[in-house]
Amino acid sequence: MVIAEQAQAVLPWRAGPPGRPLLGLTALVVEDSRFASEAVRLLCLRSGARIRRADSLRAAARHMACYRPAVVIVDLGLPDGNGADLIAAMARATPRVPVLLGMSGDPDSRAAALEAGADAFLAKPVESLAHFQHMILSNLPADARPLGPRLVIDDRIIPDGSALRDDFVHAAEVLAAADSPGCIDYVAGFLAGLARASHDARLGEAAAALAREHAEGRPLAAELARVSGMVRQRLADAGV
Repeated sequence: MVIAEQAQAVLPWRAGPPGRPLLGLTALVVEDSRFASEAVRLLCLRSGARIRRADSLRAAARHMACYRPAVVIVDLGLPDGNGADLIAAMARATPRVPVLLGMSGDPDSRAAALEAGADAFLAKPVESLAHFQHMILSNLPADARPLGPRLVIDDRIIPDGSALRDDFVHAAEVLAAADSPGCIDYVAGFLAGLARASHDARLGEAAAALAREHAEGRPLAAELARVSGMVRQRLADAGV
């Protein structure tokens, strides 16, 4: 993927006032989950940063062709490819994005993100305001990092249920058309991340079983039916 070079200067920049240390920065979050991207939006809002969202590799390329954000957060499991490929392209681009973070609901994806060139890795669910701010501030270029002590507010940020419902609707639609190996891999990863973000252990176990059965080449009808039933039940519980 070719990332367009931008003339727009992002830095020099200095941290904002106490409580809003990212004031003036623009973050692009490349994330197909509404729930996860809403969490990042709220974290940015509390921190003072502006946010743009792309839900695929293709959408991210369109954003990067128009402007250069100071922070890019890339989910590794995207509907049209692997987020590690986007991270690698951004890491090679000149000028480079000042802060490039990988993100996933699978902790094992950390190595892939860092190997691709990410500065650091965010494990879903991303809920801690203090941790989110630290991950960005600590990875800024040295001459742009805030000096001295700063106010740390460690609130827990949780999106409302509407974004979670949207994700379950999306999962149901993908499951209804899950007719290719790539589709199975995607929906298993999507549901695993959604389960971690919503602290849904049973769904996480079902998503892991689906991924395992698929990796081992076993028939998937039973696992697909199980996962589909759980998704439908959660939609019914939400009144959808």
